[in-house]
Amino acid sequence: MSETVLPKDDSEPVLVNSTPTPDPIDAKRSGSRSNGLVILALLFGVAGIGVAGWGVWQLRAVQASHQVQRTQMLDLAAQTQTLQQHEQQLSTQLAQLPAAGELEERRRLVSQLQGDQQRLSQRLETVLGASRKDWRLAEAEHLLRLASLRLSALQDINSAEALVQGADEILREQDDPGSFAARDQLAKSLAALRSIDQPDRTGLFLQLAALRDQAAQLNELAPEYKDKGESLLALTAGDNQDSRWAQWWDEISHYIRIDFNADKNVRPLLAGQSLTQVRLALSLAIEQAQWAALNGEPQVYTRALVEARDVLLSNFNQDNSQVKSLSERLEAMRDQPVSVKTPDLAQSLSAVQAYLGRRHMATDAPAGSSSQPAETKQGISP
Repeated sequence: MSETVLPKDDSEPVLVNSTPTPDPIDAKRSGSRSNGLVILALLFGVAGIGVAGWGVWQLRAVQASHQVQRTQMLDLAAQTQTLQQHEQQLSTQLAQLPAAGELEERRRLVSQLQGDQQRLSQRLETVLGASRKDWRLAEAEHLLRLASLRLSALQDINSAEALVQGADEILREQDDPGSFAARDQLAKSLAALRSIDQPDRTGLFLQLAALRDQAAQLNELAPEYKDKGESLLALTAGDNQDSRWAQWWDEISHYIRIDFNADKNVRPLLAGQSLTQVRLALSLAIEQAQWAALNGEPQVYTRALVEARDVLLSNFNQDNSQVKSLSERLEAMRDQPVSVKTPDLAQSLSAVQAYLGRRHMATDAPAGSSSQPAETKQGISP
């Protein structure tokens, strides 16, 4: 590109652009070429960046694999060290083990000890079984003693029957033919107990308690003579009341009572007798009957009911329906049994004791027979 100075006028030079004017088509071509180069350069740059990133990723992957391998190598080294330690311990233990002959001797001793323990356990089971049977037989004897005591003290048939039944069950568990005689006596005692009816003492006690409550509600006493202050002489004499004889007769008439039923038992009347005192006497008589019913005293029971009925009839109005009902109940309950004749269990107890004695003699005989030969051997061996 050159410039030429051309004169303005004839005397001044004039600058003229000597560079040729570019063609528009060439300008477009040159622009497209430059754009293609830029794009190509960008592609090469992107490819280079990708190659560089891939290289960095590969490098990091290799480093990570090296790290994992190093960790595995460290673990293997630790395991190897542990195995070496275990090997050393095993070697030490193997060095401490006895020889084969000594092991065989120990094995033989262990087998012998096991055999001795087994024989000892069998003997112990035999001894314990025998002692357990002895305890059970002693329990049967105690049950019979308790049944005899219940019969003699309380006349309790049901409890005695249960106790004798328990003793028979113990003998049945022994499964011993030698107990036949004892079980025979127990069977007879059971049959005798089952043939007796147990008196309902509790029921009698409760019935008498109900009658005592009913007696506490009685209100009408028997009609009695009320002195109005007039003597018999005053009723017949008329005007002779001022005489000394009339005064004397009037004084003693307060202490004389004419009874037209002299054949009956005369009961003295209490001074100031009232309804409360009569109720108390009747209640005490019924309570005495209750005590006799619980303790199996038939004489006291009958006497107390008779006394209660006499107090009821002699002090209360017999025309009252409540008094009649109470009197009939007392009369009916007087015939109720409060005691029974209990069987004797002495023969059953003696039979069981005899069986126990024979059993003890049979168990002591083998021990004495085995000890005698041992003493003989000890005397002969020297």
